[in-house]
Order: sequence, then C-alpha cells, then structure tokens
Amino acid sequence: MQIEMKRLLSIIGAISLLGTSTTNVVACNAPQEYTSEELKELKEKNKIDTADENIKNNLEWIAPQEKPFNTVDNKWYYVVWRSNEKDNWRIVKFKSDNFKTIDKFNNFELQFFPPKNKVIYGLLIGEKQDWGYKPIKIWIDDKNNSHFKSVYRWNLDTQEPDLVVDNEGNIKVNEE
Repeated sequence: MQIEMKRLLSIIGAISLLGTSTTNVVACNAPQEYTSEELKELKEKNKIDTADENIKNNLEWIAPQEKPFNTVDNKWYYVVWRSNEKDNWRIVKFKSDNFKTIDKFNNFELQFFPPKNKVIYGLLIGEKQDWGYKPIKIWIDDKNNSHFKSVYRWNLDTQEPDLVVDNEGNIKVNEE
C-alpha cells in the first residue's frame, strides 16, 4: 500500500511540475505588450533621424503587438536582422504580399509568411539543414532583439526611401 501511495504521489508531482513548466513556457512566448502611451512614445523615439520630412512622417516603426502581418497590405517593410548575435546587422526591404525568402546570409534565410499560412505568419529566420530549414527565431518572439533589431513600414504608395544600417543596427537614409 505504501509503495502504491508513493507512486501515486510521484505521478501527481510530475503532472504538477509539467503543468507549471508548460505555463511558464507559454508565458515566455507572449510578445512584449506596450500601453498605448508607451507605444506612442516608442514610435516617436524610433523615428528615423533625417532632414527629409516625408520620410520622417511616413516611415513608421512597428511593434510586434500591432500584428502588421495579420493581413496582406502590399506595403513596403524594412527589417533590420541578423542570423546570430555575433553577426553584423543587415537591412532588407520587402513588399508584404506573398511568401518569400527576403534575404540569405551564410546558412540562414529571412522569410516572410503571409497570413494565408495558418500555422505561422510574419517574419522568421531559418537555418539550412539537410532536410530543409530549421526555425531559429520568429519576430514576435524576439523580446531581447537578439535577431530582429527593428521593423519599419513605409506608409505611402510612392517610391520608398533608400535606407542603410550602421554597425549598431540604426537605420539611416543613404547618403545623408
């Protein structure tokens, strides 16, 4: 009887521990949420430093909580990313329309998944394997900005600006 009771208590303890661990993992994957006031301040803080008012007023910093990729908007986006923390930051632009590989660096690809894909959508970094690509980081889960420094949306239908990124991952207008 004592052995059965110990076994039962062990099973209950394992289930409790598993439940707690699962809850913690799910909580860790929740994207950073800002209040509307914090979001407004961040958008102002992350405006590109340029004399061109058109760029300053129409190139908008985007937070993951805004879920810009929930719908296809055919807008141009700029992504500052890197494959790992030792690499330099890279900047790429893409139009939010269909699935595509946006950029490749070494064995890594930055991919865009439109909302047609129900499992995952948005920005994903994958590492090439023999069998395909292993997901490394998803933009909405990159809380410490280890792989994704920033995402900007160009809010006009006119010619998008020519942007570059410095060694710290800061976006600048080319030749300014």
